[in-house]
Amino acid sequence: MNNRLLSRFLFTLVAVGASLTATAADKRNITEKDLWDFVWVGDTQVSSDGERVAFVRVAVNEKKEGYNTSIWMVSTNGKELPHRLTTGERDSTPRWSPDGKYLAFTRATEKDGKPEPAQLCMLSMAGGDAFLFTSLPKGAGDPKWSPDGKLIVFTSSSNPEDLEKQEKKKRKEEEQKRASNGSPSPSPSPSPSSEAAKKPDADNERESDVHVVTRAVYRSNNEGYLDFKRPQHFWIVTAPHNPDEKVQPKQLTRGRFDEGDAAWSKDGSQIYFTTQHNDEPYYDLPKTELYSISPNGGEPAKITTIDMDTGAMALSPDGKQVAFTGSVEQPVNSYTQPDLWVLDLVKDAKPRNLTEKFDWDVGSSVFGDNSSPRAGGGNEPIWTADGKGIVENFAKEGRTNLGLFDVATGAMTEITKGDQAVPRFRAAPDTSKLVYLVSTPTRIGDLFWLDRTSGEARQLTHSNDELFGQLNLTEPEEIRYKSFDGKMIQAWLQRPPGFDKTKKYPLILNIHGGPHTAYGFVFSHEFQWMAAKGYVVLYPNPRGSTSYGQEFGNVIQYHYPGDDFKDLMIGVDETIKRGFVDEKKLGVTGGSGGGLLTNWVVGHTDRFAAAVSQRDIASWTDWWYTADFTLFQPRWFKAPPFQDPEDFKARSPITYINDVKTPMMFILGETDTRTPPGAGGEQMFRALKFRKIPTVMVKFPNETHELSRSGQPWHRIERLQHLVGWFDRWLMGVAKPEYDVAPSDVPVKPSAAPKAKPPGN
Repeated sequence: MNNRLLSRFLFTLVAVGASLTATAADKRNITEKDLWDFVWVGDTQVSSDGERVAFVRVAVNEKKEGYNTSIWMVSTNGKELPHRLTTGERDSTPRWSPDGKYLAFTRATEKDGKPEPAQLCMLSMAGGDAFLFTSLPKGAGDPKWSPDGKLIVFTSSSNPEDLEKQEKKKRKEEEQKRASNGSPSPSPSPSPSSEAAKKPDADNERESDVHVVTRAVYRSNNEGYLDFKRPQHFWIVTAPHNPDEKVQPKQLTRGRFDEGDAAWSKDGSQIYFTTQHNDEPYYDLPKTELYSISPNGGEPAKITTIDMDTGAMALSPDGKQVAFTGSVEQPVNSYTQPDLWVLDLVKDAKPRNLTEKFDWDVGSSVFGDNSSPRAGGGNEPIWTADGKGIVENFAKEGRTNLGLFDVATGAMTEITKGDQAVPRFRAAPDTSKLVYLVSTPTRIGDLFWLDRTSGEARQLTHSNDELFGQLNLTEPEEIRYKSFDGKMIQAWLQRPPGFDKTKKYPLILNIHGGPHTAYGFVFSHEFQWMAAKGYVVLYPNPRGSTSYGQEFGNVIQYHYPGDDFKDLMIGVDETIKRGFVDEKKLGVTGGSGGGLLTNWVVGHTDRFAAAVSQRDIASWTDWWYTADFTLFQPRWFKAPPFQDPEDFKARSPITYINDVKTPMMFILGETDTRTPPGAGGEQMFRALKFRKIPTVMVKFPNETHELSRSGQPWHRIERLQHLVGWFDRWLMGVAKPEYDVAPSDVPVKPSAAPKAKPPGN
């Protein structure tokens, strides 16, 4: 049996097996530890002939402490199983050569047990092993092939001092190697930094770990301290065809400002890129500067300044325009809806808004807790071959789908439909065919291939079918209800497997963060697992959520938290009216902005028997001073806390701590700088301990604000265990001695819910 027939045979077996499993009566409920077996798909790329798709496969590693990433390929005919292309455990960013014969990608390795920066790697599709072809001290990333396939432009933050240190280390290793072989050492060649070379080795090689901070934004939640000595620049290298072909990268751009989003002109004579020449941009409204530079070097030429942060830019088929998504923050809003823009590539051109009258979020998606935790990749607008249309995704009422936007009129034609999220998409070179990732409440994310001409779509991957075929997953029920002022609120109810409407279930209200994000028709392990544990989960999109238009999103400006709290409480009331919720067993939780609202809820009503606040804010004042990004523009507050202290106090949950009677747990990442623990859960915890309200703080070492989405797999599991464990203790009456101050022989009983206050008080 040849390989093609074998692949089809195996594909058929997998499909049949999944079907049989799906109809078996012995399905089990999902568990928190099933996350270890999840598979995610990231950074999809289509070959030049449109017949193959390369993507990053992401899975939990054996030690359950991180994620492995490898590059796989699948045929677009839908008749073959995906197969692995690369052997590394940290391979990502696949990029096809224009002729489809090579795949450039990034590979990170280890040396002496320590991770090394990622470097560029090449794989020939004709066969053979992949080989590294860069070795820059700070690594290389984001490769982009020239149209003729001869050059690759990429990014690196390596600076001259790094290169000098690397060369010195190489010379030293060569000398030691010669000495060990008994060969005499040649006279050392002069160093570009002779004064530095005269210093003792310990002085010369040690880089200070002291941070001298001069900027208001000096750290980032996932990156730690920002390194302003090493801005990201562009480098260029000849594309090698085999490991014996040694190539030397050359730095293309310089200066003290980061650069990104490279795009080759159609003839390969120019590279367009974006930057912002502003040392302290937080004092001003967002801007993006567009430049071009010759791949041969020279000074970059400025094309124009765009009055907004822009997404990735896509060049039109004739090479005369770029398309991108972005939001103009004039006036300054709490939320400004993203639009699709087109810009002529001429000096000082101004962009044209294609979707000014389209009241949905272009280039945006609803979210769950299981997007790819590594190597997810991004999107860029896709021009049709005739240049008359642009494909983009958009979020509308809890759904994300693809639309075709007319370049002349901005009119949108739906490409995909349904209760789903399409967070990632790519196109074949002629743009008549698309590959896109689909997530639903019962699917993490799989690739689909769509022929826009025929409308035929087929599924290319079945990444989690084997596992999910064993699980008793349930579809959520979409509900809508009127709030106090007539606004319609969309929400979902995730019910337990085997749900019986004649029974009474405990309810968990789960509040999203942002605040300008949205729940929707997308997979959430957390909701499925809570339901599997016997809870009804209510997850609403209160005012301030995205995917409902500009007015709905921005209505909470200077009123957050506020009326969104009323939206949430009315949602609880509407759910209770259905008759299957035990009013004495209500829980509430949320992360980030949802943690802030959880703190707010328990300070304004006693109706909840337990609460878990995650990555939260307790004091807006302390958060303003310590978060990793500034609030120097009047987006959420009209003035800073030292000019308007009463507003900050009135909207801070810690202000109402004396009214809190609900047993609370706080789940915090110790290295979270987006919502620093000292401005949130630590304050609430200490105050509740003083008041002798039952409270527990669970702190996760080395975890940032991304704990629940891309944290260490072990920690993600433990977070879920503690989250539901607290509700088990207070809503289900399950003994949880780990939450007691001291061992007790007294059996734990379900708590009676305190009497509720009316919403808004």
